Amino acid sequence: MASLPPLLYLCVAAAHLAGARDSFSTEGPTGTAWGLHRQSPSTLTNGQPSPPLEDWEEASEWTSWFNVDHPGGDGDFESLAAIRFYYGPTRVCPQPLALEARTTDWALPATVGERVHSNPTRGFWCLNREQPRGRRCSNYHVRFRCPLEATWGAWGPWGPCSGSCGPGRRLRRRSCPAEDTCPGRPQEAQKCVRPRCPGCNPNTCGCPDHVLVGAVVTPSGRPLSGARVFLRGQPGTVATSDAHGTFRVPGVCAGSKVNVTAQVDGFSAGVAQAQSNSSISALVTVVLKKLEKPYLMKHPESRVREAGQNVTFCCKAAGIPTPKKYSWFHNGTLLDKRELRYGAQLELRGLHPDQAGTYHCKAWNDAGAVRSAAASLTVLAPGQPACDPQPLEHLIQLPDDCGQPDGSPAYLDVGRCPDVQCPGPMGSPRCTDSSNRCCSVWRLKSQTVRCPGYVLPVKVVAECSCQKCLPLRGLVRGRVVAADSGEPLRFAQILLGQDPIGFTSYQGDFTIDVPSSPERLVLTFLDPSGEFVDTVRVLPFDPRGAGVYHEIKAMRKQTPVILDANQSNRIPLGELRDEVPMGELVIPSGAFRLADGRPYVDAVEARVTFVDPRDLASASAAPSDLRFLDQDGELAPLRTYGMFSVDLRAAGSREQLQAWPVTVRVAADQIHMAGHVEALRLWSLDPSTGLWEEESGFQREVSPGPRVRREERVFLVGNVEIRERRLFNLDVPERRRCFVKVRVYGNDKFTPSEQVEGAVVTLVNLEPAPGFSVNPRAWGRFDSAVTGPNGACLPAFCDEDRPDAYTALITATLGGEELEPAPSRPRPLPAAVGVTQPYLDRLGYRRTDHEDPAFKRNGFRINMAKPRPGNPAEAKGPVYPWRSLRECQEAPVTASHFRFARVETDRYEYNVVPFREGAPASWTSDFLAWWPNPQEFRACFLKVRIQGPQEYMVRAHSAGGSHPRTQGQLYGLRDARSVRDPQQSGTSAACVEFKCSGMLFDQQQADRTLVTIMPQGSCRRTAINTLLRDYLARHPPSAPADDPAAFAMLAPLDPLGHNYGVYTVTDQSPRLAKEIAIGRCFDGSSDGFSREMKADAGTAVTFQCQEPPAGRPSLFQRLLESPSEVLGDIRREMSEVAQARAAGSVRSRRGRAQP
Repeated sequence: MASLPPLLYLCVAAAHLAGARDSFSTEGPTGTAWGLHRQSPSTLTNGQPSPPLEDWEEASEWTSWFNVDHPGGDGDFESLAAIRFYYGPTRVCPQPLALEARTTDWALPATVGERVHSNPTRGFWCLNREQPRGRRCSNYHVRFRCPLEATWGAWGPWGPCSGSCGPGRRLRRRSCPAEDTCPGRPQEAQKCVRPRCPGCNPNTCGCPDHVLVGAVVTPSGRPLSGARVFLRGQPGTVATSDAHGTFRVPGVCAGSKVNVTAQVDGFSAGVAQAQSNSSISALVTVVLKKLEKPYLMKHPESRVREAGQNVTFCCKAAGIPTPKKYSWFHNGTLLDKRELRYGAQLELRGLHPDQAGTYHCKAWNDAGAVRSAAASLTVLAPGQPACDPQPLEHLIQLPDDCGQPDGSPAYLDVGRCPDVQCPGPMGSPRCTDSSNRCCSVWRLKSQTVRCPGYVLPVKVVAECSCQKCLPLRGLVRGRVVAADSGEPLRFAQILLGQDPIGFTSYQGDFTIDVPSSPERLVLTFLDPSGEFVDTVRVLPFDPRGAGVYHEIKAMRKQTPVILDANQSNRIPLGELRDEVPMGELVIPSGAFRLADGRPYVDAVEARVTFVDPRDLASASAAPSDLRFLDQDGELAPLRTYGMFSVDLRAAGSREQLQAWPVTVRVAADQIHMAGHVEALRLWSLDPSTGLWEEESGFQREVSPGPRVRREERVFLVGNVEIRERRLFNLDVPERRRCFVKVRVYGNDKFTPSEQVEGAVVTLVNLEPAPGFSVNPRAWGRFDSAVTGPNGACLPAFCDEDRPDAYTALITATLGGEELEPAPSRPRPLPAAVGVTQPYLDRLGYRRTDHEDPAFKRNGFRINMAKPRPGNPAEAKGPVYPWRSLRECQEAPVTASHFRFARVETDRYEYNVVPFREGAPASWTSDFLAWWPNPQEFRACFLKVRIQGPQEYMVRAHSAGGSHPRTQGQLYGLRDARSVRDPQQSGTSAACVEFKCSGMLFDQQQADRTLVTIMPQGSCRRTAINTLLRDYLARHPPSAPADDPAAFAMLAPLDPLGHNYGVYTVTDQSPRLAKEIAIGRCFDGSSDGFSREMKADAGTAVTFQCQEPPAGRPSLFQRLLESPSEVLGDIRREMSEVAQARAAGSVRSRRGRAQP
C-alpha cells in the first residue's frame, strides 16, 4: 500500500492528458490542414514565418512554445487545458486569437504532409488514423496569439445624485478602446446626500405591530454575541445580539426593506437588507468579517519624465474593510491632499526638477495602516538625454589560453548600456507606461582577439539608445521536499495569496510567474495527502525579470493523538531530546466546536506540530518570514520562540474542528534575552499576506497555592481561539535591528564586473550561549534576499553595546548550488572578506570550516555588532542601522561588504555576443546570439564520460552548422571540468553545455549547431551512445571529419533526453534552465536532480584518457597553441591508419582466395 499514493498522483496527471484527448474531436469550429508537399522526415524544413505583429488588426503577441504530449497511441495532443495545468494558468491568455503549430524540427504541418486540427480555445491535435498510409503524427509544439491588455481611458465626470432628497448615489464612467478587453468595470458608484426628506415614512416612524428578527454571524456561520445593531435613519443602537447571535427590533415595518448595520469589536461592520417574512415580520442576517490589516496589492512604480510632462503613481490596498483612505509622501514629506486631490492615484502635472525624488503611499482601514515601497521619479531637464549613447565598461574574462603572460586571466571590455528607463509618453497619465522604453543596445561592432594559435571573434557594444523594453517576466522556480526525508511534495496545490494557480509536479517542482508590482510573493503549498503542514512561504524574487530558484522544505505533521472532548487535554510544545518542552496547549472540557459553532463531544484527532528554534535545523522549514505590520504601517521583524500548527479533526472523519478558549503556557525559563519575557506575544499567520497578526499577550501564571517553591517552573499564559487560522507563533517584536550587505561574485577573484545577480542569500539570526558564541542556544529569525546588480541587504537583529548579543549565520545559493564565502583560517584577511579593520575583528568573522577543515564551507558566522555612531571605521558597512536601508542598497562596491563566490570555478563560458544572464534586458538581436529568444531560454548539455586517473577539462565549441547566415561562425565556447563518480574509481564525467539547435532570433530558419567536444589531455574517443549515433545517422547531414580525439555532431533539433545523453531544459530564465539541466545531467535522468555525479548513467560519449609522457603537451593544449598543425598531424595519422587497414584487407582477401 506504500506505493498507492504515487500511483494515484500519476493517475491525476494522466487524467488531465486523457481528458484532453477525449475532449478532442473533428467536430466544431476547428482548422484542418492537409500537406501539399511531401518531404522526408530526415530533411530540414524551412517553415514559413509567423505573421508579424503589425499584420494583426489588434495589438497582440505570441506566447512561448509549449509541448505537453509526445506522439504515441492515437497521436499528438496539445490541449490548452493540459498546457494550463502543466505550465500554469497564466501562461496563456483566457481567449487566444490564433494558434500556430510546428514540428520539433520547426516544420509546418502542411510541409510534412500531415493532417492536423487546431482551435485557439481548445488546442491542437493530430490523429494517427487520419494520416496517409505508413505515416504517424510528428511531435508538435504550439504557441498562441494573445491580445495585449487594453487600458481604460480617463474617468469621466461624476453624474447627478440620484433621488430628490436623502441619501443617494452618483455614477461616473470610462471607456475602453477595445470593447470587453479592459480589466475592471466601466463605471464607478459613489454615495451622495441630498437635503433630508420631510415628513414621516415607515423607515423613520415605524409600524408598532411589526417586528424585525435578525442574526449576526461570521462567514462560516458562527454566531456573534454582543453585536450592536443599527437601523438606517434611526440614531443610536436599537438592539444587541444575544449568546446565539440573534436580536429582535419591534416596530420595524415588514415591507420596508430597511438596511441593518451590525458592529462588534474585532470585526468589520456589516450591512444587510431586511426581507419580509410575513405581513408583520421581517428577517435579516448580517455577516461580519474579522478585521484584517490592509496589505498592498499594487505598489507605485518608478518613472522617468521630461520637465513639463505628467506622471501618475498608483497604489492599491486590500483588507477588511477595504481601505478607502490614502496618503502620499514625497521624500518622506506628506503631500497636501486638498491641493493635489489624490486618492489611490497621485497625478502630477507639468513636472519641474524639484519634484524628482522618492514617492510612497500609505493606506488605512479600521484595523491599521500599511506603507508601500518607495518609487523614484527622475525629471530630465530640457535636452538632457536619458540614455547616454556611450556604453559603460563591462569586462568579460577571455579563455585561459588568452591569459596574461604571468598566467592571470585576461579581460576584455565589451561595454554595456546602463539599466535605466527612458521618458514615458506625453499623452494622458496612466498607471502603466504604454511605451516602456529602456536604454539598450543600438549598435554592435565586430572585433577579434588574438590568442596563441587562433583568433577569437567578439562583438562589443558601440552605441546605446532608448528602445522598447523587453517584457520583464519575474520567474520563481523551485522544488518542494519534505524537511525530514527529502521526498518531493507531489501534486501539491499552489496558492498565490488565496488564489489557486497550479500544482507541483511528480518531482515536487514548480514554476511561478511573478505578478506585476508585488513587494512580497506569498505562496502556500497544500499537500493533498494531508501529511504535511500547509507550507506558507514568502519567496524573494528578482523584480528585473531574472529567474530565481528556491528549495522549499515542508514540515511533516506530528503523529495524531486522540483526545476526549469531554475532558481537559494538555499537548506539549517541543519534544527535543534532552530538552524540556517550551510549553503546552491546554484545551478545557467542552471547548471543541463544529464549523458552525455547535459543540462537539466525541473523540478528537489532534496533530500539533511545533517548530522548535532550539533545533537549528528547523529554521529551513519555518513558515512565512516572521514579519508584521507595526503601528506606522511598516514591515517589522519578529524574534520567534517557537511556532506551532494545530490540526483538529473529528476522529474517523476528515471534518475539521475548532476550539476555544485555548490556553497557551510558555516556560519563562526558556526565554533568556533581557526584556523578552515582558514583550512576548501570541501571533497567528494570515496565509494570504504572509504576515503575522497579534492574537494576545502573555501574563505570568498565578499559582493557586499560597507559595511557589523555588524549583517550580514559572509559566507565561496566553489565550487563543483556534478557528480559521491554524498557524501560531510565540514572538517578540525586536527593535534592535540592522541590515547586512552581501555580494556574490563569479569566482574568488571578487572582480566588481563579475558580480552575480539572482543568488538567494539567507541570514539566520542566532542566540549564542553565554560566553560561547560558536554554540548558539537557538535561532531567532531568518530572512532571504536576492542579489541584484549592487548585491543584497538583509535585515537582522543587532546590538551596539554587546557585539555578541546576537550572531548570524549567512549562506547563499544559486540555482540550488551552494556558494562559498571568503576563508577565515588561520585568521580572516580584510582584503579577502571585504571588511576593513578594526570592524572585522569586532564582527568576529568565522567561516563554517574555521574550527574543523572537514566541515562544509558554505557559510559564515558573525557577531551582529551594530555600527557605533561617530565611528568612521564602521560608517561604511557591512552592517547598517535600520533607518539606513537606502545607504546600504546604494553603497558602492568599494564600501565594506561580505562576499560569496561560485565554487565551480572550473566552468567557463564565452559568448561571441555578450549577454548578462542576470539582466534579461541586456539581450541583443544578433544572428550569433547564444540565446535567440529573450522570452524563452533553451539550455542544452551533453554528458561526457571519461575513464582516466584524474579530472579533465572538456571544451564544447559551438558554431553555425546549417544556417547560411552563421555557417562556420563561432557562437561561443564552454569549458567544464569533469567530476569524479564517488562510486567508481578512475571514472569521471562532465556536463558540458552547447548551443541548442533551432530558430535564430529572426524566427525564419532553423540552424543545426555544429558542436565539437574536446577533452583536455591525451584522450581518445572509445564509445558513442547507440541511440544518439543512430539518430544522427537518420538525420543528415553528418558532422565533418571524424577526429578520434574529439566528438562532433550537428546538434539535434529534438530535445532527445537522457537515453541519448542529451539534456534539454526550456525556461524563462537562462540561469534556471542551465541549473536544472545540469542537475538532470548529473543524475543521468530526464526528470531527476542530483549534485553527485553518476558517470555511468545517461552518457552521450566516452573517452579514454591517460597521462601524457613527461614534457609532451596534451592534444588539448596543442590544439589551443597550434590548431592547424595538430589537425594536419591527425589527418596524416588517420590516412596512415586507413592505408594500413586497406593493405591488411587486401592481404586477407588474397589469403582466402588461395586454394
